[in-house]
Amino acid sequence: MRSTRIAGFAAIALCTALGGNISAANPAAAIPVVVELFTSEGCSSCPPADALLRTMDSAQPIPGARLIVLEEHVDYWDDQGWKDPFSSHDFTLRQMDYTERLHVQEPYTPEMIVDGAYEFTGNDRARAADALKKAVAQPTVPVRISSVAMQNGRLQAHIEADPASDKADVMVALVLDHAESQVLRGENGGHHLEHVDVVMNLSKIGKTEKGRAFSKDISIASKSLNQPCRVIAFLQQPGQGKIVGAAMQLVSK
Repeated sequence: MRSTRIAGFAAIALCTALGGNISAANPAAAIPVVVELFTSEGCSSCPPADALLRTMDSAQPIPGARLIVLEEHVDYWDDQGWKDPFSSHDFTLRQMDYTERLHVQEPYTPEMIVDGAYEFTGNDRARAADALKKAVAQPTVPVRISSVAMQNGRLQAHIEADPASDKADVMVALVLDHAESQVLRGENGGHHLEHVDVVMNLSKIGKTEKGRAFSKDISIASKSLNQPCRVIAFLQQPGQGKIVGAAMQLVSK
């Protein structure tokens, strides 16, 4: 069954070039794969990677997979002429943790990381296709998000995960569905940039215990709630390790 699901992995480059849609027939039953992009509006190499991430999100080019993308803006470009309005030092620290664990020489942009396990330059389509092929072949732990609602400026939701074979941190992200910027200065000065699934809030809400299901109600405050958003939950092995399960829900108005 898995070999059928991943048969079209090489189509990602073609899909990107043609702007096609090769999405899974039943997204609800598809294997979730988390794609993190560390990027910055101050980096001239980043817009092509941002565009590739948007294509992954909209075209869903891997049959049998549901690509859940996260765009995390680092802050170490903010003193190079343009302060990225979406940047956060928390994302810089998260990238630095990956740098150490994945034995990367130093943090850089654009950097893409698939399921917390496969790292490569964010605009490298061939490496992306290879990483997605590997990720979709791995077993996953089912994660569910329900009872999503907005109340008094806070996002309310219920997060559940099936029993896992080992412990994992339960992470929740609130992301902007879409964002745009007109960059005035720096390396991208004069360019209009578009983003998808820009992470505004990423937090650990608990952890799973070996062989036990997880269930928790959450409440997140964010100024982003007046814009179209998504809530993403994922299980990540301790020490910011491999991501072993994920889910996503739209935040309806």
